[in-house]
Amino acid sequence: MITARKRIWGWYFFDWASQPYNTLLLTFIFGPYFAQTATASLVAGGMESAAAKAQAQAFWGYGLAAAGITIAVLAPVLGSVADNSGRRLPWVWLFSALYVIGAAALWWTEPGNFSILWAIFFFGIGLIGMEFATIFTNSYLPELDPDPGERGRISGSGWAFGYLGGVIALIIMIAFFQAGESGRTMAGFEPLFGLDPATGADSRIVGPFTALWFAVFMIPFVLFIRDTPKRQIRAISFAQGVKDLKQTLISLPKHPSLLAFLGSSMLYRDALNGMYTFGGIYALGVLNWSITDIGVFGILAAISGAISCWVGGRVDRRVGPMPVIVVCCILLVLTSVLIISLTPISVLWIDVQEGSPLPDILFYVAGALIGAAGGALQASSRNMMTFQANPARITEGFGLYALSGKATAFLAPALIALTSDLTGSQRLGIAPVAGLFILGLILLIRVKPKGDFA
Repeated sequence: MITARKRIWGWYFFDWASQPYNTLLLTFIFGPYFAQTATASLVAGGMESAAAKAQAQAFWGYGLAAAGITIAVLAPVLGSVADNSGRRLPWVWLFSALYVIGAAALWWTEPGNFSILWAIFFFGIGLIGMEFATIFTNSYLPELDPDPGERGRISGSGWAFGYLGGVIALIIMIAFFQAGESGRTMAGFEPLFGLDPATGADSRIVGPFTALWFAVFMIPFVLFIRDTPKRQIRAISFAQGVKDLKQTLISLPKHPSLLAFLGSSMLYRDALNGMYTFGGIYALGVLNWSITDIGVFGILAAISGAISCWVGGRVDRRVGPMPVIVVCCILLVLTSVLIISLTPISVLWIDVQEGSPLPDILFYVAGALIGAAGGALQASSRNMMTFQANPARITEGFGLYALSGKATAFLAPALIALTSDLTGSQRLGIAPVAGLFILGLILLIRVKPKGDFA
């Protein structure tokens, strides 16, 4: 028998299983590895080092922008189709397969035969799989507890559990696989399975490792999550899905709170994704950190994220998601300003002695703040969407939520890429994220905490 408790834990395990795509691939291991390897390839082709670093960051940004556009176009349509048919699990399995294929293929990105196009294409395939699978699993949240007040706690606990999975996966990666300058891992071992750092194998293994992690830890989800039968189930029809979505979009102006929340979350989640995506690349290029250093940074950020999600979920249950979202956005504005001000010889635009540990220490502090505020922001935003969406069209609602997150998902990466290109500076390239957070906060003024459908 599948009890309510088992169902909740099965749902939690999707966060645990999928989080390493963000932690290991997007931010702390593969992203910096891509930047490092692409930069070396461009320098070998005759480009000057600083320009090559900026160009590598730009390539990464444009690739993410392309994946974001794909997600934005398809997410609400597929959500509408799933609501009409009453079936979400087949879509979860389809996009889980893309997750595994995209992640595993990153093994074939060795420096000696490095293809920027191959790396970005398969990373994008896995990212699309992860994002779409998340849309459909998020739509189960309202069904996990009949009390709407408990959704904040469940969402926060799930996000915390996911962060914990990301921390453990990252620790395993840098303790047993990722070699430092000495040729040994952070735990003092040679990389397992004889992985040769000279071929990037100690970094490339992160792709198959992430794919295997997902496949294994999705088992509780498979065992305990079932679709809730609908009284009237329509056949799967994309034409009908498009028709219903069109009607929903036409009616959006009649639901100003939903419209404002979609707009607000579109901006602040885009900014947050920009910080996640380029944080490791920034540390590598601006502060000259190693990938191992970035891994430690990631552990700190993920631990602070897990704690804040758990605490934030309890705060959300007591006061609702809106105060949590506002406080987190303000913290992230301040953090982005701190990051922009850091160089190896300056802090807050004030020069420090060369070799001072202060810039590195403050970047670790920034990482902890990003993890804490970013985790709680996403967990409470997921809960906020359950209040804003039409309860009868919840998967479509989360499709619109994904659309709002991806309709301008190209914006932060593209602005970072463009600013990096124009200035030739990775540090200044990060500047646009602060403005996106501020715009998101302004739009929150028009959001009703209980939504238009209450």
